[in-house]
Amino acid sequence: MPMSAESEGDRLPFEPKSKRQKTAKAANSSACVNKQESGNQKKKKPRYTKEEIAIPQVVSQRMIRRIAAFSGVPTALGISCLIVSYLLLKYTGIRLPPVAVLLVNMAFFGMGVLGISYGALSACWDEQRVGTLLGWNEFITNWERMVAAWRETRQKNT
Repeated sequence: MPMSAESEGDRLPFEPKSKRQKTAKAANSSACVNKQESGNQKKKKPRYTKEEIAIPQVVSQRMIRRIAAFSGVPTALGISCLIVSYLLLKYTGIRLPPVAVLLVNMAFFGMGVLGISYGALSACWDEQRVGTLLGWNEFITNWERMVAAWRETRQKNT
């Protein structure tokens, strides 16, 4: 049984070591009053560098390959469905119901759209691990991490 992101207690391999602290709205309003003073001061250095918050190249390439496979195959099948239905009509005289062709085509294109999300979430986000072929366990783990982040953000905003 997969563990949730909260119970694992570990962070993503490419997540910065410390969490960013949101500035209070009051601090923002006082900062607007003192714009002239802040213009004279040096700009603050960002808390994290691009390298610290960027997805590693290995993980990014893994995601791209999975997205191409999980969305490319159904999309290609959707396009071939149209071509096959046309060729059947043209060369054999078999006329498929247009609604059937439309529904099958929509199903393939819908699977292609879902494949984009599944491809990104089924990739192992750990640089050292490749993950499984279909990536179901990785998908569950990454989905739980994403839901936990949504909940955390929602709680901070309320």
